[in-house]
Amino acid sequence: MDSPDFTILLLAYAFDDDETKIVDLACGEELPDEVRTAITDNSVIKTAFNAAFERVCLSKFLGVKLTPKSWQCTAVQASMLALPLSLEGVGEVLNIQRKKLKEGSDLVRYFSLPCKPTKSNGGRERNLPEDDKERWERFKAYCIRDVEAEREIRWKFRKYPIPVNEMDLYQLDQEINDRGILVDLDMVSKAVECDLMYKEHITTKAYELTGLDNPNSVSQVKDWLSERGVEAQSLDKKTVNGLLGETDGEVLEVLKLRLLMAKTSVKKYEAIKRSVSKDGRVHGLLQFYGANRTGRWAGRLVQVQNLPQNHLPDLELARLLIKEGRFEDIELLYDSVPGVLSELIRTAFVPKPGSRFIVVDFSAIEARVLAWLAGENWRLQVFESHGKIYEASASAMFNVPIEEIDKGSPLRQKGKIAELALGYGGSVGALTSMGALDMGLTEEELPQLVNQWRNANPHITRFWWDVDAAAIKAVREKCETVVGKMCFNYKSGILFITLPSGRKLSYIKPRLQINKFGRKGLTYEGIGESKKWMRIDTYGPKLVENIVQATSRDLLALAMLRLRNKGFEIVMHVHDEAVLEVPLGESSVEEVCKIMAIGPQWAKGLPLRADGYECSFYQKS
Repeated sequence: MDSPDFTILLLAYAFDDDETKIVDLACGEELPDEVRTAITDNSVIKTAFNAAFERVCLSKFLGVKLTPKSWQCTAVQASMLALPLSLEGVGEVLNIQRKKLKEGSDLVRYFSLPCKPTKSNGGRERNLPEDDKERWERFKAYCIRDVEAEREIRWKFRKYPIPVNEMDLYQLDQEINDRGILVDLDMVSKAVECDLMYKEHITTKAYELTGLDNPNSVSQVKDWLSERGVEAQSLDKKTVNGLLGETDGEVLEVLKLRLLMAKTSVKKYEAIKRSVSKDGRVHGLLQFYGANRTGRWAGRLVQVQNLPQNHLPDLELARLLIKEGRFEDIELLYDSVPGVLSELIRTAFVPKPGSRFIVVDFSAIEARVLAWLAGENWRLQVFESHGKIYEASASAMFNVPIEEIDKGSPLRQKGKIAELALGYGGSVGALTSMGALDMGLTEEELPQLVNQWRNANPHITRFWWDVDAAAIKAVREKCETVVGKMCFNYKSGILFITLPSGRKLSYIKPRLQINKFGRKGLTYEGIGESKKWMRIDTYGPKLVENIVQATSRDLLALAMLRLRNKGFEIVMHVHDEAVLEVPLGESSVEEVCKIMAIGPQWAKGLPLRADGYECSFYQKS
């Protein structure tokens, strides 16, 4: 919206139950005074599907900053009911009468995006209403229909308003997104330049070694390897890494180059560059309730939720070398240039002059919440004392005194992999996915490891199946059931799970049918792995994962509210971590950690702990 070409072409609106009207701004019509007044009046509630888009666009158009206080978002309501995140998708699932018009995306592309100049269109770069009047009328009809669809959806949601505390969090979310986070554009540009130069360099080396027309071609490289006695079914990272120890000479060199060519960080840097506004900051990085199964935030634009970690001991030096364009020094000092660029992505985000970041996160929050919900008291005692859960888990699993298990102990490694993989009903497959075999464990050891962890955590294991039974009973008997701190309730074709915080998780159209385990289990409708609306299997451990992650989300949300209310400016948050932009010389890490670790009334007995650090650019400590 920083583009000088940004404008609003059409604005459709309706007051209460009045007829929907449209203002054709592109053809010279002006916004009626009553509409302009209503938009800027905080006592008038404005609703829209993805209201942040309307609010930000209208702020730019009107030249005023519209606060989120008087805006309500039906997309958030849809997400709280675990419905699709798109207007079209919600309309289909709810089977509304005034569905979104399917030709809309084509009309948006025609009028709202630049077009390629050709002889047939007179060399124009933008399609205007006069270029296709009939299509323009359809565009106006599409705009009106969107308002009607949104209004019908809002009426369908009338029994499920957004709770007051969630509205507070939505407004906090909008404040954080409006504030944005500053980007070091010089560093980003140099990183892109370095990546391109390095890719050109190693591609040239691959040309020289192989003589291939395209050393990036999978089929050509596989044929080249086959001619030298190396058969590869795939050239993915895992396969190529496996071949490194079995080859030598030029074949080994080509495989190493293959790994380097496949590793790219430039897309993240380009996404950052593309998303930066005129103020040098990226806005809108997080979507409130974007993960509708748990209510967690989802990453947008740059996807900060999955940034590579950084482990370089001299991160500041590497960053300085990139900024100064000393790319040869990077290649000389480090094993992998793409690896360095990958680890530096986080550092593209910086505090404004005169400030520093304070980064604070919950320690082992999911493990703590799981133990608290399940009543696994020995684990709670660990978290209330030394907090060494990997060592304590190994001690409980193998009946070895915790004092005998140090950081380098193989037992600690087994305890760690078990903790990471088995908390939500995982078994041998989960251990394998977590890299148990790469750690030196054998396949024969894995079933025993699963049993040892479950035997050491009987309350958690029982909790999975108590939750499973409660959810099934609530659906089968259309009644309310309770397990520990959660309540399960079936209403209006939805299974609701009420969390300790009072917030509800939703499972649409639950049904009992034969699942992948060959027994009658719970299924529901939702967005599956294919991003399509479909019927999904679930069972106790998976529901427990949703409950734990949702409760962890509620704890982070309340912590951020407390931080905001204490005057701290949050610029970003990732998983269980908040990033604050704090003036130099003000506040301390200890102060922020104390505020973060205050438990709400509903979480009595849950041992919370927050750790933090300060930095001059974003990084993982």
